[in-house]
Amino acid sequence: MHGHSHAVVWLDHHEARVTSFSSDAAEESTIHPAHPPRHLHVRAGSPSGLHLRGDDAFFGKVAASLTDARAILVVGPSSAKTEFVTYLHRHAPALFGRISSVETMARISDEGLLAAARRHFRAADRMTPQTG
Repeated sequence: MHGHSHAVVWLDHHEARVTSFSSDAAEESTIHPAHPPRHLHVRAGSPSGLHLRGDDAFFGKVAASLTDARAILVVGPSSAKTEFVTYLHRHAPALFGRISSVETMARISDEGLLAAARRHFRAADRMTPQTG
């Protein structure tokens, strides 16, 4: 992921789609938790209901995919995005400091996600003087 200065992460409790990009290139990857919450039909109060909390190993893999990003946009439809941000605050403060924004976003195509992220960072870059 060399040279990509921005990244967008779309995540829920089942997967994270990470797109690292620069003005002329993009690189996408999808990361899945080792134990995704598959049994959502099980009644509340059962042990499997607890799996909807964020998975530190999953969040760790997502964080590892972001180490080269200078600015990160975190999006998704559920609480997973805020759990991921909390994970970064605790375990990867340098990455936490690079979060540009956290926004609610329904599932979207990879092309739509990249387009939305490019629009976000174009606006953000206009507001923040870039050095180097």
